[in-house]
Amino acid sequence: MDVNIISEDEYGDRSYSDLFTRIMADINKLSLIEKATLVLKPTVPLFIFSVRMRAEPSSKTVADAANARSEGANVHLTITDERYAPSILEQLWKKFGRESVDQQTRFDLDVIGASESEVKALLVASDEESVNDMIGAIWRTMPEGIKNRRTFIDGRTITVVATEEIMEPYMLEEGMKIHTAEGV
Repeated sequence: MDVNIISEDEYGDRSYSDLFTRIMADINKLSLIEKATLVLKPTVPLFIFSVRMRAEPSSKTVADAANARSEGANVHLTITDERYAPSILEQLWKKFGRESVDQQTRFDLDVIGASESEVKALLVASDEESVNDMIGAIWRTMPEGIKNRRTFIDGRTITVVATEEIMEPYMLEEGMKIHTAEGV
């Protein structure tokens, strides 16, 4: 991932780049980001965080995150994308009941009395949830106490413009300029 820092403090550039990267890795979002631009102007105060994701957020089904095969009247699942493991388990419990889901290991499950097509079609993440998760991740990397925020979303690019003060038009313009550059 390429992180571009625009700030008033050269020393802070490297530190904030490292912090941003560590936080995104800790909350399992780093692999989703292709490029990020962080504008840090604490004297204004103005913070603009813009990320371009590797792919446009989309809805995910069990079939996107696990391999499934029929075994008689049951379905065996091997989860291949661990980010969706909690959601897969939750959706299986909702649809079939806890008593019908046998979790053998962290990533291997048997669903008793289910059809393969029925299991594969279960929605485990909507595109809206994915966007909201990324916005939440961006917010967590910003300095605390920033309450006035505006978010721009366009395809693979999400940009958050934030200030402690009144949001001035020039701040939004600067944010849109960064947002547009990220999306290119």
